[in-house]
Amino acid sequence: MQITLNNVVPIPLKEKLLQRPSDIWVTTQIFKANEWVKIKAPSGTGKTTLTHILYKLRFDFEGTILWDDINTATINEDALAVIRQQKLSIIFQDLRLFNNLTARENIEINRVLQKPYYTSEIIDTMAATLGITHILNQRAGLCSYGEQQRIAIIRALVQPFEFLLMDEPFSHLDIANTAIAAQLISEECAKRNAAFLLTDLDDDDNFNYHRKLSL
Repeated sequence: MQITLNNVVPIPLKEKLLQRPSDIWVTTQIFKANEWVKIKAPSGTGKTTLTHILYKLRFDFEGTILWDDINTATINEDALAVIRQQKLSIIFQDLRLFNNLTARENIEINRVLQKPYYTSEIIDTMAATLGITHILNQRAGLCSYGEQQRIAIIRALVQPFEFLLMDEPFSHLDIANTAIAAQLISEECAKRNAAFLLTDLDDDDNFNYHRKLSL
């Protein structure tokens, strides 16, 4: 899957963003299949806004976005659901877990949306890797933010995808747990020949990025 931005800028932030240089806003930018891209940006410059626009959650922007050669503005709800289930996965900054469901139930929702990419046993394998086996049957709302972030990472990885969007995916993790989570994400993206786009505040060496851009 390839994502193309043509002269995109969020309308609520337009006046502010046009006062500073950007590799993203009001440019043509192509995120190619299999490409791993880091976008660094300070707070308030639209990291989460960009992620939500790319995932087709926000519509208050100028310009056009293509998923492969399809203008996202023309995609109906049924087609959107299929793309999100089969091609495009996401790790939200605000995690978006169902607090009253267990960690396992939150993950299972994504695993069984379409024909499962993995068996249910892979949840236990990934949870063991990320050190959260002990909370799989606990309600997500009772888990720490660090545990919730690892739940959200596994949830994004158990579904099929060709492109993974990540909005500050390690903000609640320490250095050691970040390294482990980044390794798991790297392995899953490499296995699928998948692209990813990661937004964050600071520089990092968590991945072998193909490109690093500024927002």
